[in-house]
Amino acid sequence: MSENTRKDRFSEKMLATPPSGIRKFFDLLIGRDDIISLGVGEPDFTTPWVIREEAYYHLEQGHTSYTSNWGLQELRDEIAKYLTKFNLDYNPKKEILVTIGVSEAIDAVLRAILNPGDEIIVCEPCYVSYQPLASLCDTKLIHLDTSVNGFYPTAEQIEKVVTPKTKAIMICSPSNPTGRMIPKEELEKIAEVVKKHQLWVLSDEVYCELVYDDHKHCSIGSFPGMKPYTIVLNGFSKAFAMTGWRVGYVCCPEDLMKQVHKLHQYSTICAPIMSQYGAAEGLRTGFEQVEKMRLSYQQRRNLMYKAFTEMGLPCTEPEGAFYMFPDIRPTGLTSEEFFTRLLNEYQVAVVPGSVFGEGGEGFIRCCYATDISKIKIALERIAKLAKEMIPEGLVIEINKELQKINEIIENLKACPNSDENIQFVLDLASNSLQPQTLNNLMQSEQNENIKNETKSSKMKRKL
Repeated sequence: MSENTRKDRFSEKMLATPPSGIRKFFDLLIGRDDIISLGVGEPDFTTPWVIREEAYYHLEQGHTSYTSNWGLQELRDEIAKYLTKFNLDYNPKKEILVTIGVSEAIDAVLRAILNPGDEIIVCEPCYVSYQPLASLCDTKLIHLDTSVNGFYPTAEQIEKVVTPKTKAIMICSPSNPTGRMIPKEELEKIAEVVKKHQLWVLSDEVYCELVYDDHKHCSIGSFPGMKPYTIVLNGFSKAFAMTGWRVGYVCCPEDLMKQVHKLHQYSTICAPIMSQYGAAEGLRTGFEQVEKMRLSYQQRRNLMYKAFTEMGLPCTEPEGAFYMFPDIRPTGLTSEEFFTRLLNEYQVAVVPGSVFGEGGEGFIRCCYATDISKIKIALERIAKLAKEMIPEGLVIEINKELQKINEIIENLKACPNSDENIQFVLDLASNSLQPQTLNNLMQSEQNENIKNETKSSKMKRKL
């Protein structure tokens, strides 16, 4: 059999597209039963019974055909009802489309709105599919580094990078990989920038049910005048523990939906019918189970946050999703070096922050949608690596800084406008251990070590 040696047999675009950064590292776990993984962003719960039972029923009834390209009408009706919870109003017949997960929705929307030469602002660190899917549209990516602001974008940042060629901006709140939420006040300011420049805003809200403490999800599409510019992306994988069911949806203005719908018709036809029936039942009766899962994630988040703080790997306590994004720069290792040593020496898998784009280097993503007993063991092992790499004095200094911030927050809780004040301090906390601050602390620790070594040398000479 002859070999195909034609030099241009592959798409140049695909050859230039790197494989998923996450999958590259997950491939290293294949066949490693000894590994505790905090890497996969997937609930450890089984899909709630009410959803599975509904799917079983329709399978037994022989409902195994295609659905409308739009998706089941009953599911779209339930989605429309659900979205009113966030002050969103979409016509279930013309403005809601059921997709094969949120990933298909992102791909279809980008191809429907972008032309070669357009610019799109991507708020990073971000979910790994955003950048390559936008690049495949011959678009110029504007990488917006949110690490300088505690891992959420600000209106001021966005305004500075907008040009006449800017077509769209992608946001995710709560965020994958950081768990941060864009504060409502900042989101409203971003909405004004969007309207001023007439941008599309792709708002990934797949973690909107997984928010903690007293935080409330806010959709950018809920602000006055924002519906003509907003594309809401959501699905059932995370909140309803339905990752393998592959059901998502996109909501947008009717004129855009006509273009997205055409792509969906040609590329995927429809989401699996039994998955759609299950998702509809989830929206009707599944929220009690969602709440139980949410409370469990919150317990694990609290455990993980406390552990990372104590071991000298500072991180902002995430308001949502199920990820922690600790800062591993005090170890002196890069994200990939930390990942490799943790995997090979301590049998724990995380995701290097560098795979999520600008501002991710120096961090790791840890998913706490994992059995709590495994989380405890994994944290003990991470602490061993941290102890090996971080000077003891630096850990003490970091914890002192965090204690000061916690004391300020406790004092503010009794003050008027406490929510706004606390948010300000949380933002301050996010920025307080940025690279320069960490460098200063590390330099201070090194200087102290040099002083001690000098004193020791002098003592030896005297002796």
